[in-house]
Amino acid sequence: MAAVGAGGSTAAAGPGAVSVGALEPGTASAELLLTWGERELRGQGLPQPFPNTLARIPAHRRFKYISLAVLVVQNASLILSIRYARTLPGDRFFATTAVVMAEVLKGLTCLLLLFAQKRGNVKHLVLFLHEAVLVQYVDTLKLAVPSLIYTLQNNLQYVAISNLPAATFQVTYQLKILTTALFSVLMLNRSLSRLQWASLLLLFTGVAIVQAQQAGGGGPRPLDQNPGAGLAAVVASCLSSGFAGVYFEKILKGSSGSVWLRNLQLGLFGTALGLVGLWWAEGTAVARRGFFFGYTPAVWGVVLNQAFGGLLVAVVVKYADNILKGFATSLSIVLSTAASIRLFGFHVDPLFALGAGLVIGAVYLYSLPRGAAKAIASTSASTSGPCIHQQPPGQPPPSQLSSHRGDLITEPFLPKSVLVK
Repeated sequence: MAAVGAGGSTAAAGPGAVSVGALEPGTASAELLLTWGERELRGQGLPQPFPNTLARIPAHRRFKYISLAVLVVQNASLILSIRYARTLPGDRFFATTAVVMAEVLKGLTCLLLLFAQKRGNVKHLVLFLHEAVLVQYVDTLKLAVPSLIYTLQNNLQYVAISNLPAATFQVTYQLKILTTALFSVLMLNRSLSRLQWASLLLLFTGVAIVQAQQAGGGGPRPLDQNPGAGLAAVVASCLSSGFAGVYFEKILKGSSGSVWLRNLQLGLFGTALGLVGLWWAEGTAVARRGFFFGYTPAVWGVVLNQAFGGLLVAVVVKYADNILKGFATSLSIVLSTAASIRLFGFHVDPLFALGAGLVIGAVYLYSLPRGAAKAIASTSASTSGPCIHQQPPGQPPPSQLSSHRGDLITEPFLPKSVLVK
């Protein structure tokens, strides 16, 4: 189940929406505007409206780099750890039990964080949960649908990773960008730029090449793996991820619930629905062999990564703009591929390298802010056309200041995710 992140609107999550066009501290656009404004005020001998801004930027940049590292490590390590745990010799654990345990641990963690927010006052916590979960039951029930879909998605991920190499899964799973974009166009009436449509086409082409390489027998594979079932599972997972994220944004946009409350509610539904899925799919086997059958330290590592990794990303993701998140995804693909070569004997041939390269490029292009593309286009047009008015270097024309600021503002197609996968 995806975790609800702080400070964003949803596409994979929802509450606590922020304006798509809002300037984010630490983005290139914000730093450029603040720096230019400070230069102007210094030249006029006026007080600066943003004191100590320049002193704060390096620290914020460091935190952005930490956020990048967290996103890369979590994206890659979850896939690799699941693959490792599912391919170990010996008794294989039940994937449905791992999904349930991750939801239980996530819910308990959020409950402890809410308890800490109430300064350890049990009565205040109980009254708060009664009001937020039971009295406002309509808002709580709205989370049932995305929770059901995310529970299904988590189970499908185990099926896909059990039947596909980690690197192939990581590349193919980027189809969730395509499905999220299409559902956003259909359900939220959003528009995509030509660059984004082109990047989606590039993404689909890259995934198709990787799957063609896989179907053509890219290296030996264990007899108990079924690439067809793995592909079907990852496609279904991408469809469920895209729909659930957009649906969550549609119904919860503007909700006032806190990050940890929403994650707790998702955890409650996820645990209940996960138990239903466990009973339906593997109930007899679990009753005969036990809930924790096949659990090893590697399996517990997967469960903890799923439970706490998503919450950790939910905390840091508000410091990562879309470009940084796209870059993190690209790096995680490279890291997964390199680790797969080392750990699982994965063979990278030219066809896989081509497909993965197209996907990495598509992810980066799709994450570019619209404002940056407009600024690049306007810059190229101005250099090719006649020069009507010359302005000192580094200063925008005063008459175009407002439009210039508007162009530089980061305006991603999808707002900051609060449901982070």
